[in-house]
Formats: sequence, C-alpha cells, structure tokens
Amino acid sequence: MAIKRIKQTVQDLLGYADVKIDGKRPWDIQVNNQDFYPKILAGGSLALGESYMDGWWECEALDQFIDRLLRLELDTKFESTKRYVWNTIKARIINQQRKSKAHVVGERHYDMGNDLFINMLDERMNYSCGYWKDAKTLDEAQETKLDLICRKLKLKPGLTIIDIGCGWGSLAKFAAEKYQVKVIGITISKEQVGLARKLCAGFDIEICLQDYRDIKGKFDCVVSVGMFEHVGYKNYRRFMKVVDHCLKDDGLFLLHTIGGNESAKVNDPWIDKYIFPNAMLPSANQITNAAEGIFKLKDWHNFGTHYDKTLMAWHKNFNENWDKIKIYYDERFYRMWNYYLLSSAGAFRACKNQLWQIVFSKIGSQVEYESIR
Repeated sequence: MAIKRIKQTVQDLLGYADVKIDGKRPWDIQVNNQDFYPKILAGGSLALGESYMDGWWECEALDQFIDRLLRLELDTKFESTKRYVWNTIKARIINQQRKSKAHVVGERHYDMGNDLFINMLDERMNYSCGYWKDAKTLDEAQETKLDLICRKLKLKPGLTIIDIGCGWGSLAKFAAEKYQVKVIGITISKEQVGLARKLCAGFDIEICLQDYRDIKGKFDCVVSVGMFEHVGYKNYRRFMKVVDHCLKDDGLFLLHTIGGNESAKVNDPWIDKYIFPNAMLPSANQITNAAEGIFKLKDWHNFGTHYDKTLMAWHKNFNENWDKIKIYYDERFYRMWNYYLLSSAGAFRACKNQLWQIVFSKIGSQVEYESIR
C-alpha cells in the first residue's frame, strides 16, 4: 500500500473521532515523521505509544486525544491481530504472574527510583486513585480515600491489619496513626520497603518484602489497594483463598482495584512492555467468580471518574518537578511517562477503565455492614 493511501486510511480512522492530522485543536495531532502512518497500522497501540516516545508525533492535549479514540473504540481498529492472538495464546499457556515472576514488576516499575514518585505523588505517597468527592487538592483526595478505606473496614484500636501491596506505607501509617491499629504491610518492591520503613517508623507497623502467597497468620482485616492488577487471571482464585486463610471469621476484606469492562487475559501491549509488565485488569465477572463460595459481597463502590483527576494531578506534579529528577532519566523516558499518565487519564475519562472498592466478608460470617460513601 503506497504511503499516500496509508496516510489517508489513518486520517479516515482518526476522523471518526474528530481528530485531524496537523490540525489546530488541542486534541489534533502533528506528525513529524511519515513512517508514523505505516507503523501504527501495522503495530496498533504499541506502535502508537512507541512512535510518541520517539517524537514521531505530538499532541497538545494527549489525554483528550486518547479519550476520543477510546470512546469510539478506535484502538481496536489499529490493533495488530497477529500480536493480539500471540499474546492471548501465551497468556493461556504460561502463568505470567506465577510466584517466580512476581518480582518483575517490582524491579521494572516500583524500583525505578523513589525520587520519581516523591516528586509526582501526594505528600503521603499514595500511588492509587484519590477520592475527590469533597476534595480540592490531591493531598485532600488521597487522605479522604485513606479514611474512607478505614471506615469501610470498621477499624478500631487494637485490630490487626494486613495490607497486601502496601506501597510506601501510606495506608499503614494513616491507619496506625488515626485508628491505633497494628499493620503488617507487604510489597515486592525493595525500594518501597526501604522508604516505607522510614516513613512508618515509630508506629506499630511492620513492612515486609514478601509475595502474597507467603502470608502467614490471622488478621482482623485484610486490605489490598492497587495490587490486584498484578495478580493475573490464572491466580485470582488462589488470591481469594490466601485472603480467606489469613482473615479471621468475623473480619472484613477490602479490595481496591482498577477494573476492565470485559474479561481479558492480556493487557494493553504498550502498558505491558513499558509500564506494568505482566499486569492485567480484572473484570467484575472475574472478581466475583474468584470470590464465589469463599466470600460474601458486602459493597461495590465505583469511582473510576476520580482516577482521571488523580492522573492529571500526577501529570502536573511530574512536569512541574521534572527539573529536580531529570538527571536520572532521558528524554525518551520523559515522553514515555507523560504518555503513560495522559493516556491513562483519557482511558478513565472514556470509561474504558473503572476503579472499584469492594468489601467482602467470609461466607460463614454474620458481620453487619452498611455501605459508606
């Protein structure tokens, strides 16, 4: 196919989303390299992200561009069928999130440098969606989210909590400080462990470098915030069984996770390659199937629109503080990280992704529960 015809095909596809090439509106794109056209037709979403990283195209409002593409599901028009089929077959055959590979995402994402996250996140170092209902700033939204979780878990002094995927200890510290509970936090990131132990010093908190499959002991509450996306569909049921084993009979389990509208076995190829290796977004059906016969569903809270605001706040912080950290990264990383934050914001704005807080109790328990918002 001649380059002229390829270019016209891309223009026609983008036109369905009212996106123009070399247009003047914020969501229009400017193409700097003519190889952009055959690359994205052949490579789909992976090629779209890589070509942006390489400076082949620009967009003033990348979040708006992605939002427009995803609302009309134009991402599926560009996707490489061959690559999708291969990734799906590989995901079916291989357990990409088995215990021996659990460290991969920790090393490639969370261990890339605490300075990056310190300069991007809120003051408490929350790397998950904030709750913006009555909040005006990122710090307020994240603190409100932490307190919302604690209230949903009915925390009170003396309870023991395990935080699966504790990050830099933001929830652990908040719960221990505000609700006088004992917390054990586990993470697979060495960098997170080191900083979390410093941030949580002086509180009844233990931070461990540990896979969730190695949890021992019994706890009054189990919480997992922004970690289930790394579990993988082959392990959802096992994850629920692990939680069941370590949760006391009258305890509550809160799962905070990004979710997808449809059940999937693979993640977006660009996100998988550059941001979160071996991650995937669970569907509501996959979560409930994994929990069936183990837990009773007490509450399901969706506030995915709040992730758009959270990501845009992270994007603002990242760019305002770039000069403080750019010595550690190159220009391609800068473009990659901006693409990650803005394309993710666009995905939540288009309701391609959801954000759920789900509260469970054990099958045999008689815990009374009233939804909290």
